[in-house]
Amino acid sequence: MKIIVCIKQVPNTSEVRINPETNTLIREGVPSIINPYDLHALEAALAIKDAGGATVTVLTMGPPQAEAALRDAVAMGADEAVLLSDRAFAGSDTWATSNALAGAVRLMGFDLIICGKQAIDGDTAQVGPGIAEFLDIPHVAYVGRIAGITPEAATVHRLMDDGYDVVEARLPALLTVVKELNEPRMPSLKGKMRARKIEIRKLGRNDIGLDEKEVGINGSPTRVRKIFPPDSRRDRRLISGTAHEQACELAGILKELKCI
Repeated sequence: MKIIVCIKQVPNTSEVRINPETNTLIREGVPSIINPYDLHALEAALAIKDAGGATVTVLTMGPPQAEAALRDAVAMGADEAVLLSDRAFAGSDTWATSNALAGAVRLMGFDLIICGKQAIDGDTAQVGPGIAEFLDIPHVAYVGRIAGITPEAATVHRLMDDGYDVVEARLPALLTVVKELNEPRMPSLKGKMRARKIEIRKLGRNDIGLDEKEVGINGSPTRVRKIFPPDSRRDRRLISGTAHEQACELAGILKELKCI
């Protein structure tokens, strides 16, 4: 079984800043990490690999520096890594990003694609399902448990507001996973050594057979008109003490505010 895990290098959200003139995220000088939800997707793929008979390839779309995220994924246990990078991809929205990633996946060949449910910098949760739509394959979102994988199908539990659904998806298929699924492993020393030496395959727009009008800004039907941080609020109070003391103090505050 060939599993592809789509990952994204994102800015560490604890240090996100916004350019007041352009209303865009300032990424220069901000530490980058693998999108946390994607680590759960990678762990899911590695668990299937550990059970036997699977190879795991990590794929990301981004600038050349995104190669660091791929090497981190290889250190965790991925077998191969592919970087989809081209200046033509600049400014891609979720539609254009999904289209480009689908083109790369189509070229690589696959049985199962696993993605994190969303990226913490955009929070749209659109790219995973978008890839599946461009590939015309089944997809299941918000997977909280993988009950079984065979060469023919994946049986999963999809989290819902009031419980979960048991879903069987015929392969090839795409899954997006939530953090409740597992606990990502730490990279091994052997993995880190291998990650330093591995050759990362690089693909551009021409390799995946897309026209210039299908990628980047030209291939993006949406535009971000404004982005801004939420207004900071300073009317915060820290309640300390035992659970009973905290509950009593909270009740007193709510009475003062005439909430109860």
